[in-house]
Amino acid sequence: MLTQPDLPYAMNALVPHMSEQTFEFHYGKHHATYVTNANNLIKDTPMADKSLEDIIQSSEGGLFNNAAQIWNHSFFWNSMSPDGGGQPGGDLGARIDADFGSFDKFAEAFQAAAVTQFGSGWAWLVEDGGKLAVCQTANANTPLTDGKKPLLTVDVWEHAYYLDYQNRRPDFVKTFLDSLANWDFVEANLAG
Repeated sequence: MLTQPDLPYAMNALVPHMSEQTFEFHYGKHHATYVTNANNLIKDTPMADKSLEDIIQSSEGGLFNNAAQIWNHSFFWNSMSPDGGGQPGGDLGARIDADFGSFDKFAEAFQAAAVTQFGSGWAWLVEDGGKLAVCQTANANTPLTDGKKPLLTVDVWEHAYYLDYQNRRPDFVKTFLDSLANWDFVEANLAG
């Protein structure tokens, strides 16, 4: 049986950048529904004993969509921190400078990926072939199925930001980078 991981912080920890109401709906209803749906789809099947990652790699259709959304959302919650945002220093900052030219160029590429994702989807910082890169995925798709190592993501489905930002997706993405991005999480993913 798949479970919904606990949030790594309280539902009101990201105020004023993300409201508790957004978490009540996004985590409490959307994410929880993906878990319920996936469990209903794997019940009494060989998939019931597989890990979430194995289900993602070996499924399609409704099961893939729900399983990948469980994983993407869990990753998204960890991609944010009440103490996040700004520019990372140390080795991570140096890698971003080396692979993108500067943090500002990375931020520009990440924001462009998030804002230009048509419809629902995700923008990602990934490691691909030993190099940092930005990519976007539509709907429930994830870099896991493309052989890329996810490091950071922002959810650009409307339910991720609409209560707080209405139709201002660019403002949400800028706030994510300026005030929420969890660079410690990125460093841990790079090391792992």
